[in-house]
Amino acid sequence: INNKKKELISFRYIISHVPQDIFLIDSSFISNIAFGVDESKVDMERVKLVCKAAQISEFIEGSKYSYNTHVGERGMQLSGGQKQRIGIARALYKKSQILILDEATSALDTLTEQKVMKAINSFNPDLTIISIAHRLSTLKDNDRLIYLKDGIIQSDGDPLTVTKLIK
Repeated sequence: INNKKKELISFRYIISHVPQDIFLIDSSFISNIAFGVDESKVDMERVKLVCKAAQISEFIEGSKYSYNTHVGERGMQLSGGQKQRIGIARALYKKSQILILDEATSALDTLTEQKVMKAINSFNPDLTIISIAHRLSTLKDNDRLIYLKDGIIQSDGDPLTVTKLIK
């Protein structure tokens, strides 16, 4: 592998992306959170920790087989918000340095979204979070807000100042 490919692979390793629609396999919560990790190598303490941060641990632990409960094909037994929180837990499990949230909390009510974002921010203070959202409440605790309209930057700065300008 040449140096550019190595750099690209290294760069991809430090990023986690949580899209609006989460891909889930017909397997356990564990397999969907520690996605791609051999079952014998899954760190269950970390799984529980990231689930707590994603505000999904109580739901999982209350399920019939707890973390071993199967989610069904494409997570058909879960709500949109539960799927999104599984996706967030998966991203946190990966131990990335950069987390991209692309409408990743759109299916959550405002209170749950606030709890999830607060937990994510305290989970790893060194984590860089890039949030893409339509709801301004999702972005209020960010350090910087860039407002785009029709692909053009309309405003850039602290969330309070930018929010006042776009209202």
